[in-house]
Amino acid sequence: MNLNTTASKIIELVGGKKNIAHLEHCSTRLRFTLNDDSLVRVEELEKVDGVIGVRQNVQCQVIIGNDVVEVYDEVQRQIGTLGSDKQINTNNKKKWSSVLLDFIISIFQPLVPAIAGGGILKSLLILISALGLVNTNNQTYQILNLIGGAPLYFLPILVAITTANKLKVNPIVAVSVVGALILPDLTTILASGAHFLGIGVGNVSYASQVFPAILAVLFYSQMERLFTKISPKAIRIFFVPMMSLLITVPITLIILGPLGYNIGTILSTVIVWLYSHLGWLATALLAAGLPFMVVTGMHKAMIPYAVNSMSKMGSELLYLPASLAHNISEAGACFAVALKAKDNKLKSTSISAGISASFGITEPALYGVTILNKRVLYSVMFSSLIGGGFAGFFAVKGFALVGPGIASITMFIDPKNMMNFVWALVTLGISFVISLITTLIFYKENIVVEAVKSNDKVNLELFSPVKGKTIPLSEVKDEVFSSGMVGEGIAIIPNSGELLAPIDGEISMLFATNHALGIKTASGAELLIHIGIDTVQLEGKYFESFVKQGEKVKKGQLLIQFELDKIKEAGYDTTVIFILTNKEDFSIKTHNLSNMVDNANEVLSVITNK
Repeated sequence: MNLNTTASKIIELVGGKKNIAHLEHCSTRLRFTLNDDSLVRVEELEKVDGVIGVRQNVQCQVIIGNDVVEVYDEVQRQIGTLGSDKQINTNNKKKWSSVLLDFIISIFQPLVPAIAGGGILKSLLILISALGLVNTNNQTYQILNLIGGAPLYFLPILVAITTANKLKVNPIVAVSVVGALILPDLTTILASGAHFLGIGVGNVSYASQVFPAILAVLFYSQMERLFTKISPKAIRIFFVPMMSLLITVPITLIILGPLGYNIGTILSTVIVWLYSHLGWLATALLAAGLPFMVVTGMHKAMIPYAVNSMSKMGSELLYLPASLAHNISEAGACFAVALKAKDNKLKSTSISAGISASFGITEPALYGVTILNKRVLYSVMFSSLIGGGFAGFFAVKGFALVGPGIASITMFIDPKNMMNFVWALVTLGISFVISLITTLIFYKENIVVEAVKSNDKVNLELFSPVKGKTIPLSEVKDEVFSSGMVGEGIAIIPNSGELLAPIDGEISMLFATNHALGIKTASGAELLIHIGIDTVQLEGKYFESFVKQGEKVKKGQLLIQFELDKIKEAGYDTTVIFILTNKEDFSIKTHNLSNMVDNANEVLSVITNK
C-alpha cells in the first residue's frame, strides 16, 4: 500500500478537503465528520488500496485495519488545518441525535488510548504485586502506579483538549479554564465552604470528572466567539482569553460544574440501577446486542458512561464484561468459519479477523465474516448472551478502559478480589467454546453470486417496484441494509410515489406504518421492500397501503402510495430498498445497475442454491 496514494484517494472520494469538518481515528478506522455526506463515493472508496470497507451513519467511517495510524497521519498531513465547523452545509440535514452522538464520539474517542494505556499499566502492576514479585511499598512501584493513574486524574484536562478541538476554539485557553477547577489551592478553598461575590460555591472535586469540563468548554466557546466579535483587533490577543476566563470559570464553579457533576452521578446511578434490577441479564443482553452496536458505531455511546464509571469508581461492571464475551465470541466464530470454509480468501480473512477479535478488535470480524452470514451472526449473539450472562452473574468488573481480549485480560485483576480475574478467564473460555461449536454446527458457506454458472436454473425474474435509478445496496446510507445483514438485493432512488408488485406473490408482512412490506413467492423466495431510511419515525404519515397481509398480488399491482416530496421535505432519505431475505436458500444477480428503471425492467434474478 502506498500511503500517499491511499490518503489522497480517500480525501478525494469523501468530497475533498473542503468537505471535511472533523477527522479522528480509532483502532481500525478513520472517522470523518463531513459537511455534505452525499458527496461520498462509497463504491469507489471501498476499492481504494488499503480500505477494508466504508460505513456511513453518524460519521463517515473508512475502515483501514492495522495501518489506520499511518493512513491517518498521511491524511492529516495532506489536509492540513481544517476550517471552522461553521462551514458545515446547513442543507445537509441531520437529526439532533446524530449530531449529539457525533459530538460525544469526537470528544471521548481520542481519550481511549491514554486511559487504556494507563489502565493496562496499573493492571500489570496489580498482577506482579499479586504474584509477589514486587512490594507495593516500593517507591518504584508507587511511581509507576501514579503514572498509570495520571490519565484518569487529569481527565478534565484531556477532555478540555478534545472538546476544544471539536468546537474549533483555542485549546490552550480551554485547558486553562478547566485547569483552574483542579488547582490544589482552589480545591482547598471549596472544601472550606467558598463564596464568590456572595454566592455559595459547591464543594465539588473536579479531578477525574468529565462532564463539568465539557460544559465549561462549551460555555467558553460561546464566550470566545462573543469577545472575538466585539473586541478591537489591537487588543484581541489578550482581551478575548482574559474575558473568557474571567466569566467562564466563575460560571462553571457556581452553575456548570455542579450540574456536570450531577449529570455524571445520574448516569452512573441509572446504569447501576439497571444492573441491580436486571442483574446478570443486563450484561447478557448488552453482550448479545453488541454486534449491531459496533457495526453501526452506537457502542461509542457507552464510552461516556464507561469513562465516568472508571473515574468515579475505579472500575466498570457492565460494558467491559459484555465486550469481553462479545469480542471472544467473534474470535471463536471466525476460527470456526476458517475451519469450514472452502473458499481460500474467506478462510484467510476469517483467520486474520479471528486473531484481531481475540485481541479486542472486532471490526474485521464483523465486516468480513459475521454480518455476511446470518448463521454466524446468530451464533455470535448466542455465545455472547451466555458469556455475558456468566460475567454478569459473577459480577465481573473491568479496571481499564480498553477493548477486552487475550492481551488485555489483566484489566480484570482486582487486588481485593482475585476471583474477579478467574471469572473473567472463565467468561473468555465459555464465550470462545460456545461460539466455536455453534458456528461449526450451523454455519453453511454461501454460494457467491458471481460464481453461479450460466446453466444454473433461474427461478424468478424480479422487476423494479418503483420508477427511479438503481444503485448498489452497498451505497444505501443505513448499515443494516448496506452491509447485507438483512439480505441481498438492490436499491432504487425513486422519482415517483407508487410502489408496485415486482412479481406475483403473497403479502407476507405489512408494517403498520405502511413504509415496508414483505412478499413471499410461490417458490419460497422471501422479499422485503422498504421505502426510505428511518421512515418508520413518520408513523405512517405520507404512506397509504392498498393491500393487506395475506393478500395475493399480481406483478404490477399497486401496493403502496407515498408522498415522495413531503417525505423529502421532512428530511428523510427516500431510497427504496429491495432485497431477498432468505439468502441461505437462494442467490441473486443484479441487473440494470445504475440505470433508470420502472416496473417493466428486471432488476434481480433469484437462483436456487438447492
